[in-house]
Amino acid sequence: MGISRDSKHKRRNTGGKRKIHRKKRKYELGRPAAMTRLGTKRIHLVRCRGGMIKHRALKLDHGNFSWASEAVAKQTRILVVVYNASNNELVRTNTLVKNSIIQIDATPFRAYYEQRYGVTLGKAKKESASTPAQPKAAAASEQSSQPAAASKKDAKKSKKDSKAATPAAEASTGPVTKSDSVKRKQASRSRE
Repeated sequence: MGISRDSKHKRRNTGGKRKIHRKKRKYELGRPAAMTRLGTKRIHLVRCRGGMIKHRALKLDHGNFSWASEAVAKQTRILVVVYNASNNELVRTNTLVKNSIIQIDATPFRAYYEQRYGVTLGKAKKESASTPAQPKAAAASEQSSQPAAASKKDAKKSKKDSKAATPAAEASTGPVTKSDSVKRKQASRSRE
């Protein structure tokens, strides 16, 4: 039969059935979903109307990901699909679709952060306290090599972050989401 993107098979706004008075047309065709999986890169080329070529990814293992607050994008490895709101089977089969939550390799972002700010992410603070003289000297030399505009921007950003942090937010273990605050309000109302 084939996948069709026409509206001739749908009912009218009033709910009545439409008489189909013509065959399907080439410009109304649809194709099956790619259902991209995790694995070594495999991409098929699909010729489309007007000679355009689409790249249909059947398997992928890398992607471009952005760190919005730092305004930086890096290409990194995709590790696993963690969550998908639409279907748990897409998580089990490691299928990549729009809006799926995935886990990626953080190495490129960690390297960027260390090069930009001189801070190593993911290490305990005790390790840096064991040799206090050397990291301070290295951090001072890195800060001096940064342009003046970048250091001003960093200072302004840290001041803004310290203002934004409230005692209630610091006391909680994780970030406060909208649903968490709603639950707290409901819990306080039920106690009254």
